[in-house]
Order: sequence, then structure tokens, then C-alpha cells
Amino acid sequence: MDPLPSMRILHTADWHLGQTLHGFAREHEHARFLDWLLDRLEDQAVDALVIAGDVFDGQNPPIPALGLFYRFLAKAKARCPALDIVVVAGNHDSGSRLEAPSPLLTEMGVRVVGALPVDEDGAVAPEALVVPLTGRDGTVAARCVAVPYLRPADLPPLSEEEIAAGADPLVEGVRRVYADAAAAGRRALRPGEALILTGHCYMRDGALSELSERKILGGNQHALPVDVFPEDAAYVALGHLHRAQAVGTRESVRYSGSPLPLAVDEEPYPHQVVLADFAEGRLNNVESLRVPRFVAIRRIPGGGRFTAPEDALTALAALELDEELPREAWPYIEVAVELPAPRPALREEVVAALAGRPARLVKLALRLTGSGETLAESVPLADLADLAPEDVFLRLYRRHHEGEPEPALLAAFHELVATVQEGA
Repeated sequence: MDPLPSMRILHTADWHLGQTLHGFAREHEHARFLDWLLDRLEDQAVDALVIAGDVFDGQNPPIPALGLFYRFLAKAKARCPALDIVVVAGNHDSGSRLEAPSPLLTEMGVRVVGALPVDEDGAVAPEALVVPLTGRDGTVAARCVAVPYLRPADLPPLSEEEIAAGADPLVEGVRRVYADAAAAGRRALRPGEALILTGHCYMRDGALSELSERKILGGNQHALPVDVFPEDAAYVALGHLHRAQAVGTRESVRYSGSPLPLAVDEEPYPHQVVLADFAEGRLNNVESLRVPRFVAIRRIPGGGRFTAPEDALTALAALELDEELPREAWPYIEVAVELPAPRPALREEVVAALAGRPARLVKLALRLTGSGETLAESVPLADLADLAPEDVFLRLYRRHHEGEPEPALLAAFHELVATVQEGA
């Protein structure tokens, strides 16, 4: 008896080609990642590449980002001619733009799904989502049901009775899309083939990056439960959350995470891609491949903490930086400072500390150490007319800062009040 087919897929997502980090272009990092990925496809003997959405950072990606993507696809097929490639749109992508070159890409062995396909009557045609994936012996080893990011308009409506019974139209709509898509996949399955699903969505209990991820499909209250995916799916390749993670207790439902940190708070993440091996229609191994950090992120003091201005400036002066690095590889610097009193020239001080050095300041984060009380909380009940302008100024100052304002600042305030009163 012939052995049942086996195969290996590489799952990745959230490339965000064309993204900038606080104004700095990241084409160099993306190019380095794609070169690294080409090597992994070859040396890891990958049979299929699945890209689970957010290929681009915006719906109208810049020309260099488009060039990076299409050159990558051409190189991948040149180096690994038997490689199957499946790409689905994410919430950042334009589905129609992603699908536009499909006639050419399909001939290359690249399947792109930007939106749910429909038939002549406008009904969803789930069979068109099913993509056969071939294993190392050249036979079909899996059926990938390539579901892209789902917008509310994509979801089937619920009946009035279901809504009255408390059913969530978004969650239940997604459940029905996946039920129909998985059923189409099952109809195509042959013995020994694995059922693989894709998705670009926000799952319940997922750990997200607050600085760079959007809570999609109706917001946090509509985070999807893991049971929207059928239990017989051998693997669910997800995109959207940038932290690599399995969903709940189902190790086969997994976010690959982004290959690059897309915000400074993602610096500690283990950025990676995922290798998934299948045999006899089942997942039998999952392995993470760490993506190298092509441009460093240096955070002062780091760990989400803040430090005094003098300590931050001292740390900047002590940074060990590689003078041989090309400009596009200079590290990104974040400085987080706690301010007990105003320091208007702090940015200039930080910039001066890095002047002429191979580093790029991307963020100066400030935390004020005042009481945080509003004026209403800090002032006893009184008629507004009874408060002198200086009283209001002092209370507002203490809300944001410790101690009392410098004499020069108070004098400037008095001068401003006098000017206003004279012009009244």
C-alpha cells in the first residue's frame, strides 16, 4: 500500500510591507526578512507557504512595497518550483488590489484570495476558496480553505428570532462562513489529506499589541471564540495579532505573529514564522523559526519603565553603537522619561546626545508625575469668580508636575495675564 501523503507548510502573516516606524522607512528590514524567508523555504524543504493577511501596511501600498512582494513571489517560485503559495487579505490590505494580478499569479502557482468569492447570483461560492496543496511526493496532501479577513458586510444575516434569542450577528455570521467554507473543503478531501483553514481576525483571549493592532470586526466585544473553527481542521493559520501564540487550548489554531516588531512595545516579542508538518491528514509537529532582528530597537530604560531625565541622558551617552553600520541599519531609539517639572528643551537635549552617532530617535515618551487630579477634584466647591487666575494656574500645574513652578515661569504667566487684561 502506498504511504499516505505528508507535507510541510510555512505559516506567516502581518508583513506590513510599506510600514514606517515613526516616519522611518523599513524597506531595508523587509527586504532582509524576505531574503531570509527565501532561504528557509529552501533549506527547510517547505511544500506550501501560507501568508495569513496584512501583506501590506495600507490599502494603497507604495511602489517599493509592491516591488518587494512581487519580486519575492517570483524568486520563491524560481528557487522552489513545486512550492504552493496561498495569500489571503488582512484588514490592512485592499482585497481587490491584492487580487488584481491573480490571472498571472495563478499560472505561477500562487493563489491570492482578497475577498469571499461569489457566483453569478451574488451568493458566496465557498468551493472557490479551496486550494489543493501538494506534498513532497507531488500528490495532494491537504486542502487549504483560504478565508480572508471578513468584514461585517461579508457575513450572512441572522433571523429576527435568532437575534431576539441573544445571538451575536457578527460572531454567528463568522461561524456560518467558516461552517460553509469547511464543508466545501471536506467535500474535496481525499483519504489522508489534511483540512487547513486560514483567517485574519481577533480571537478571544488573544494577547495584542496596543500600539499597532486594531480590534477588528466590531471591536473587543466581538472577539471570536475558538469554536468558530471546526474541530476537524488539522490546522488554522491566523493573522492579525503580532504576538505569536496558540488560541486557547487548541495548539492547532495559531497566530504566527509578525516577522518584525511593528511598534516599539513589540521589541521583546519572539518574532517568528511557523513550520507545521502533516502526515495522514493530521498535524504531527509544530516548530517556530525565530526571525533575526535586522535593525535593533534600543529602549531606555526599557521594560516599559520611565527614568529621570539625567539618567536617560547618561544612558544615551553610554550606548555602544556600531559605527560601521549603514544608515538604514542604525538602531531605533526610544527614550521614556518621567518629568516632575517642565523641561521644555528635553527633546533638544536628547537629540544632542545622539547627534553624529549611528542611531535614530523614534520616540520620546513622557510621563508627568503630578497628582493627576482634575481642577474640579482639587478645588473645594467655590464660585469660579472667586478664583484668581494664579490659583487656577497653580492647581493645573500641580496636576501635571510636582512642587511649585519656577519663578521665571510664574513671572511669564503674570505677564500673560496682564497682557490679556490690558487688551480687554
